[in-house]
Amino acid sequence: MKVGSGKGRKVCLIVTGVVIAIAMLIVILAMTVFKAKHPVTTVDSVKLEDFHMSLDIAKLRVDLNVTLDVDVSVKNPNKVGFKYSDSTAHLNYREQLIGEVPLPAGEISSSETKGFNLTLTIMADRLLSNSQLYSDFTSGSLPLNTFVRISGKVSILGFIKIHVVSSTSCDFAVNISNRTVGNQECKYKTKL
Repeated sequence: MKVGSGKGRKVCLIVTGVVIAIAMLIVILAMTVFKAKHPVTTVDSVKLEDFHMSLDIAKLRVDLNVTLDVDVSVKNPNKVGFKYSDSTAHLNYREQLIGEVPLPAGEISSSETKGFNLTLTIMADRLLSNSQLYSDFTSGSLPLNTFVRISGKVSILGFIKIHVVSSTSCDFAVNISNRTVGNQECKYKTKL
């Protein structure tokens, strides 16, 4: 009684060997060439577009209207595209949200750097309720912070999807007398 022919076993071993070799090749490529790398978010510039500020000494109040033009770029160092979902850029004054602008969903191709030009208008009512604004105004410097967080997925070989979150936080000061932006310091963070 024959259990199986030698020819059938050889075919089975060859097919199994080819499947194992392809699986190993996919794993090696996923861990080396296609390994997910951190997208790098950079705040390239912050410009003061519109700045109107007046001091009401009788009421100890500051009236303010500020618009900032912020250029942000996101570099995708991966060998595959990075798809990101809708996001929001925030403007903060002393850790209080005072302005925001939406970033529509999109895709950044392999090794591409995509630029975003954001116009942030300050929500004056939120800013004016802060008791430190008056002293910052009289000192001549207004400390602000921009925060941009982009969340998305990197797809490797079409079926391995890795969730990526990249964020940038930049602290800077607006010089009230000459309406310029100075002392910019940014921190970058990426989670895979």
